[in-house]
Amino acid sequence: MGRLTTLVMDTAHGCPGAGISVRLYADATATGRGALICEMLTNKEGRCEAPLLAGEKMRPGRYMLAFDVAAYFRGKGVALTDPPFLENVRIHFGIASAQANYHVPLFVSPYAYSTQRGV
Repeated sequence: MGRLTTLVMDTAHGCPGAGISVRLYADATATGRGALICEMLTNKEGRCEAPLLAGEKMRPGRYMLAFDVAAYFRGKGVALTDPPFLENVRIHFGIASAQANYHVPLFVSPYAYSTQRGV
């Protein structure tokens, strides 16, 4: 069976994004977030301590990852506008195979982000 993992890198400070709340939703669409599967905090390396999905929980479908980035940057002392440009970064993605590994990293600053599919 495959697994789903994530990593957050703070590109503004050049370090891992530690202590960021990450939520995973199933059956997510562009207009709805779906059902909450899990919520975790990133560790000092910017990773979650365990896979977000693994084993029998790893199923094909549409998902969304939500990262609370404004709270993280405020905690680092960054002066953000009200409302902030990026408050929550939401990444909608699909899992086509339960046997494959999916790694969804987030590279983020207060004003930009990028992602890709890793394995």
